[in-house]
Formats: sequence, structure tokens, C-alpha cells
Amino acid sequence: MDIEELYDRYFTAVYKYLFSVSQDKHIAEELTQETFFKALQKIDEFRGQCEIRVWLCQIGKNAYYDYLRKNRRCCPIAEEEERADGQSVELNFEKKETAHQIHRILHNLNEPYKEVFSLRIFGELSFREISSLFGKSESWAKMTYLRAKRKIREAMEYEDHV
Repeated sequence: MDIEELYDRYFTAVYKYLFSVSQDKHIAEELTQETFFKALQKIDEFRGQCEIRVWLCQIGKNAYYDYLRKNRRCCPIAEEEERADGQSVELNFEKKETAHQIHRILHNLNEPYKEVFSLRIFGELSFREISSLFGKSESWAKMTYLRAKRKIREAMEYEDHV
């Protein structure tokens, strides 16, 4: 498989993952490009011990951590863009507020909960792929995901009652 085929097939998965952790579409786009550039440089090192999507997300995760170290800050939450017809904010306000609340809570979760949840939901990785990425068991990946989900739910309930 050549890099162009890799890019076409896995761009969306890598971008979704990087957007989920950065909460900024510009950062996610930049890091997705960087991920594929690094993958091109290291394609000969890929041994097939995990799925290529997992390998690409790992490269993306490392690129994101490098970005954070270089900028010494947390990434800002991207501002919502309103559609030209002006309906998106009105029609989806509650949905967007809930999504924003989940992203904010997720952003403050400790690792590995934050990353496992992001890989599962936004990166659309299976528990097997997540376990491979962390070098842990599939049961560990499932349990960590469920705990992250519980922590998010509890934080949302707490915020709703405050």
C-alpha cells in the first residue's frame, strides 16, 4: 500500500482522533498532515504487529504531545462555526452544549481514560486495536473505556445539579 492510498483510507480516522484530543480543527489538520509525513518516513519500520490505523494514531498521538511540549499549553477548544443559513445554532443548541460539555469534561480527564475514550469514540478504534496501542489486554481497554464513560457521566450529573 502506498502513502497516497494510506492517506485516502485513514485520513478521517486520524483527523477525528487528533481533533478529539486537541479540540481545534486547525491543529488537528496540521497534525494529521504531519502524521502522514512521518508515516511516509517510517513506513519501512512498520512491521504489521498492529493495524495500520493504530500505528498512524500512535504517530498522531506523539505528534500531538510534541506540539503540546513545543507550545507549553493546552489546546483551546475550537469555537463553533455557524452555518450560513443561521439554523445550526438554533436547531442544535442543546446538542452542541452537551457535546461541548462532554469535550470539556473529557479534556480534564486523567490518562489513560481520556485517550482510551477518544480512541474508541472519535478514532473509532476497536478494543483490540486500543489494547494493542497500549500494550495491554483487550479487557483492560474495555474496562478503561467503561470507567472513562462513567467518570464523564458522573461529571455531567454533578454539573447539572450545581
